[in-house]
Amino acid sequence: MRYRTRVTAPMAALTATAAALTLAPQAHAAPARATGQDAGPGPETLGDTVYPDLGNDGYRVSAYHLDLAYDATTRLVDAEATLRIRTTRALTRFSLDALGLDIRAVRVAGRPAAFEQAGEKLRVTPARTLPGKANVTVCVEYGADPRRTLPHTAWVPTPDGFAVCPQPNSAHTVFPCNDHPSDKADFTFRLTVPSGLRAVASGRLTGTEVLPGDRTAYRYRSDSPIATELVQITVGDYVIKERQGPHGLPLRDVVPVARAEALEPALALTPGLVAWLEARLGAFPFETYGLLPCNNDDAAAFDFTGLETQTLTLYKPNFLLQEEKKIGSHMMHELVHSYFGNSVSPATWADLWLNEGHADYYGLLYRYERGWPDSLGLTTLEARMKYTYALGDQWRQTSGPVAAPNAANLFDAQRYVGGVLVLYALRQRIGQSAFDAVERAFLARYRNAVASTEDYIAVACEVSGEDVSGFLREWLYGTKTPRMPGHPDWTVTPVSPSFAAPHSRRDGDRHDNSATL
Repeated sequence: MRYRTRVTAPMAALTATAAALTLAPQAHAAPARATGQDAGPGPETLGDTVYPDLGNDGYRVSAYHLDLAYDATTRLVDAEATLRIRTTRALTRFSLDALGLDIRAVRVAGRPAAFEQAGEKLRVTPARTLPGKANVTVCVEYGADPRRTLPHTAWVPTPDGFAVCPQPNSAHTVFPCNDHPSDKADFTFRLTVPSGLRAVASGRLTGTEVLPGDRTAYRYRSDSPIATELVQITVGDYVIKERQGPHGLPLRDVVPVARAEALEPALALTPGLVAWLEARLGAFPFETYGLLPCNNDDAAAFDFTGLETQTLTLYKPNFLLQEEKKIGSHMMHELVHSYFGNSVSPATWADLWLNEGHADYYGLLYRYERGWPDSLGLTTLEARMKYTYALGDQWRQTSGPVAAPNAANLFDAQRYVGGVLVLYALRQRIGQSAFDAVERAFLARYRNAVASTEDYIAVACEVSGEDVSGFLREWLYGTKTPRMPGHPDWTVTPVSPSFAAPHSRRDGDRHDNSATL
């Protein structure tokens, strides 16, 4: 089987015992004798231009183990999160992102630590200063209510449990974390539920355990690192439907029992979708893939039709009950995120166009190859790009350049089909074969890592053999739409003062290709 897995000793140790990961005793016997200049609190930011309050720069996380127990009667969650971190400097204090969690206790290197919750930060003061470049375990015991009202939340309550949709900045409403895509880490999960329910998480099932009180614990492990915004944990009355994808890829869908038969036509499309995409981007990058149509169609519960989480795509079930031409390109869009967004994650949220532009690009190619008109009645990529090109200056005025979003317009169509326009322009400039080589080289170089817009530009220059840096930066950051290579007759519509901002994919079906593409 050509699907490689990634197994790391630190994660195995993490799941075996937290004690094995604490700082060595001698490190505590001789703590860092730091002055005010070389020891202090970790900066409570990772410097993201879109979400500057996310993360802490005093450490990086190498592994998470999440142990969650769901009570179907109270509908509450009891949990413990164990993090293995590596300090970037000597720390007298550090913070985890956390919102809406009832923190009960914190231990650092096996010792009780003082803590306080301030806004969306959990500030932790260890018993002793943590040396720089030290590996440390942090354990946080807490409770959570998936139905709690918060300014923003990843919890999606369902009649029989919950799912989570952490993107972009809400993983820390489910577990304390360094909540930024640049800090990817290994994940293991232990999920305990009443025996009548099923619990599933990102990755693959590694074991089950029947417990007293008619409860079952499910263990999962991801073979590749995960960005916090891509974690999936779900509990419900599910059946697991397994099938085989290309080259032996295990496919597993997590489906509400009551809807399993009705959803089967949509679920059966996945092997063909994977085969189509592998022919263009190479082998599927993870150990498994599948769909999670969680048992909730309420528009108020989550404001999108589908959302990528690693190894599972979260959907509203009713969407998948439509005919293939209504859902096929959307399913392709979400599948593409396994490559662009999940395997290669954005270095910052300003790099979101790399995720969404690529997902829409291949989703459109798939649609037009099958002769399915988009919502505009267009049936070719060229026709759609000509239409989008005409709107270029208006979109740049109302939604900013493609690679320069802010928190308010992050999910505007400029990051989606505007990103497609950039990729189309590059393909026009360097040719189809060079473009395909750029795509594969970028994915190979940054697999299981993060990449920035500048990283993509560098790969495009190197692989194409042309200096397209200025060309791409003009398309990505310019306030005016450049000329389209190969189409000197294409024109940009003059900016109208009354022009409305492009539709935000956060408003309604954020990833709904069938509606917008």
